[in-house]
Amino acid sequence: MRRLAVAVLTVATLVGLSGCGANASDVAASAGRTPSAPSSLTGDITVLAAASLNESFTTIGRQFEEAHPGVTVTFSFAASSALATQIGDGAPADVFASASTTTMDDVVAAGAASDPVVFATNRMELAVPPTNPGKVTGLDDLTHPATTTALCQPQVPCGATAAKVFANAGIAVTPVTLEPDVKSVLSKVQLGEVDAGVVYVTDVKAAGDKVKGVEIADDVNASTDYPIAPLLHSAHPDVAAAFVDWVLSPDGQSVLSAAGFRAP
Repeated sequence: MRRLAVAVLTVATLVGLSGCGANASDVAASAGRTPSAPSSLTGDITVLAAASLNESFTTIGRQFEEAHPGVTVTFSFAASSALATQIGDGAPADVFASASTTTMDDVVAAGAASDPVVFATNRMELAVPPTNPGKVTGLDDLTHPATTTALCQPQVPCGATAAKVFANAGIAVTPVTLEPDVKSVLSKVQLGEVDAGVVYVTDVKAAGDKVKGVEIADDVNASTDYPIAPLLHSAHPDVAAAFVDWVLSPDGQSVLSAAGFRAP
């Protein structure tokens, strides 16, 4: 009888809404949901993004495309410094997301972007092979002559941020290889070619059980800001601006937080 009463009440409610001119949006709102309006955006955009954003931006791009069926997002992931050079050389692109405010400032100074917004921050962590053959337990171990370490090139944000960590800790580290971006450093660790690599927290998390993370103490660790901006020569400035807005939205921020990024 209780089930019958609930069913009758539900039907009566829906009939009442219909009689008052309620539509699907009204019903969705009455259920605590906000219906999404059809998107009028169309066009393909290319997003140049720091290598450390690979996993999270791929997910954000998929979300954005689902919300805007007339849009296709293509990503190019690399070191922020390399991407800035591409932009300066006139590479066709619509959005730039950097792992460094300094690199973004260079792009703005060149007249290729304006009004960047910091959307996330990241900090450093040591990555070692799962079995940790070098027995690396902290930064000081990287100073041992027998310990092989991979770093990013100094002009790359992950290399510049690692240098800040070493300066904070008062140590000198001599790498056996300097890689073009953070994913290349991570690959050296995954392949067992080095005892340790200095990467971002998010890269250790993304690698799963392929590497083991060794935390860096907060009092010596360093972080970097991630700014984003539409590029002024974008062929679809409305779509580019909408993508930036999505990254800054709760949906985009949720993806970044799950990946290990911190809010600015």
